[in-house]
Amino acid sequence: MQAKRKEIDKGKIYISASFNNTLVTVTDLEGRTLVWGSSGSSGFKGTRKATPYAATTAVEKVLNKAKEDYNLKELEVYVKGPGVGRDAALRAIRSSGLRISLIADITPLPHNGPRPKKKRRV
Repeated sequence: MQAKRKEIDKGKIYISASFNNTLVTVTDLEGRTLVWGSSGSSGFKGTRKATPYAATTAVEKVLNKAKEDYNLKELEVYVKGPGVGRDAALRAIRSSGLRISLIADITPLPHNGPRPKKKRRV
């Protein structure tokens, strides 16, 4: 028999949506990972991992486990990346019944970009 884990009412969820997959991680407020999952771990392979439906399934699976194990009630949402799973994941969180206190986009943006090509000499 598995011991009941401690109750955590507030947590953070990180969604990393790339062009190939959607990764979902639920942490406590200090950043310790509680539950994680992805489109691939939800049973999707190949190009089907990059669909909005796969992202929705991954988020629902992870949130159900978090609610069951930790009795989670409120979330801060951090979204990262350009993938199609972004909006679908947010919709899945909204429909899960958990309270959302914050939605933040943490996609990294280059300040200066790569070095330019050498000047052409003729």
